Amino acid sequence: MNSVVITGVSTGIGHAAAKLFISKGIKVFGSIRNQNDAVRLQEEFGSLYTPLIFDVTDEEKIHAAAQIVREQLQGETLWGLINNAGIVVSGAMMNMPLKDLRNQLEVNVFGQVMVTQAFIPLLGADKSLTGAPGKIINISSVAGKVTYPFMGPYSMSKHAIEAFSEALRRELMIFGIDVIIVGPGAIQSQIWDKARDQTVTPELQNSIYKQPAADFKDYMLANAKKNALPAEDVAALLLGILQAKNPQVRYAPVPNKLINWTIPNLLPRRWIDRIIAKKFGLLKK
Repeated sequence: MNSVVITGVSTGIGHAAAKLFISKGIKVFGSIRNQNDAVRLQEEFGSLYTPLIFDVTDEEKIHAAAQIVREQLQGETLWGLINNAGIVVSGAMMNMPLKDLRNQLEVNVFGQVMVTQAFIPLLGADKSLTGAPGKIINISSVAGKVTYPFMGPYSMSKHAIEAFSEALRRELMIFGIDVIIVGPGAIQSQIWDKARDQTVTPELQNSIYKQPAADFKDYMLANAKKNALPAEDVAALLLGILQAKNPQVRYAPVPNKLINWTIPNLLPRRWIDRIIAKKFGLLKK
């Protein structure tokens, strides 16, 4: 039986992936941060789901979870690791509280690195295990390539994940372990409800960016409501990647792809700067 570790399975992409994989007879070890979610998901998913309770910033608990997985694998390799857990920190870089920026990087960057390091042996680096080497899928974002104003911290974290994945893929070739990046655009998720309810931070409320940030938030929420992809679409892509013999190194499941992906990556940066600045009131008056 194939087995996969997925971080952040309580909602969104992680939940959709766990549900799909289990329906296909794949054993899922899914991370959540509290016992209530562990009980809820165990009842929902059944015997093919094993909850791993840890925060991705807690190295000791991550390694304890890896030991649980090792014991249940009974000498077999892990089929896949999907690094999905993450948070979004937004705001203007000029007055971004450093504690918030550190938290963004701790969760989205150091968290993924710690999880990956803990599970690499189970994916085939430990030669005492039997079975084919596994794959690592790191969930990046369109923000890993295209950076918008007021999304600097999040984009920084995803740019870092792109670099981490590229280096890791080349280093792990020696074990036959592949590393693939999936960089989605807007996904249907509770994250948008949370964003809608979030109040403007004091740093933005009392700055020149108050109105531009509000306009940008309204734009993002409207775009997500209209175009966001179902999390199930990304889950199906993840399954296809794990099943593929020679997957691409990066996938970009981005809604309204021409506007949100192709054009921003083709036009000169200064053109994009001016388009964005004009739309959100960031041109110097």
